[in-house]
Amino acid sequence: MADTIADTRRLFSKPQNLNDAYGPPSNFLEIDVSNPETIGVARTRYTTYEIRLKTNLPIFKLKESSVRRRYSDFEWLRSELERESKVVVPPLPGKALFRQLPFRGDDGIFDDSFIEERRHALEQFLNKVAGHPLAQNERCLHMFLQDESVDKTYTPSKIRQA
Repeated sequence: MADTIADTRRLFSKPQNLNDAYGPPSNFLEIDVSNPETIGVARTRYTTYEIRLKTNLPIFKLKESSVRRRYSDFEWLRSELERESKVVVPPLPGKALFRQLPFRGDDGIFDDSFIEERRHALEQFLNKVAGHPLAQNERCLHMFLQDESVDKTYTPSKIRQA
């Protein structure tokens, strides 16, 4: 072993041109959760979030999409992924039961700071889940991210790459 010398020369690499340096990345998946909107009054009040997706991954049928989802839709997605996939699904931000109590002196779950906290946590959740290669094969994730409405009576299945 004493007579072997580690080869520390650099591997030959091709020079990078402007298209390589500043062109679109080879694979990308961007998901933004934004534009929260509170809808309804009193007990029928809820908040929806816009989910925008941009990708060049071939497994997604649309390269850009925008849908609106509410917190209960995120709960549905999480339970479907836990039931159907072999992915360890991260937790969602909590239900904030304390904030739903009456006579609090603020807007509770409709307070702007709470909505922003939840929006940020939902965005982190979606990016973790959608970034997982096994989760990307689940039909429920594609439906959640790209279909106008979520069909909660769908038949679970895997997505086949084109």
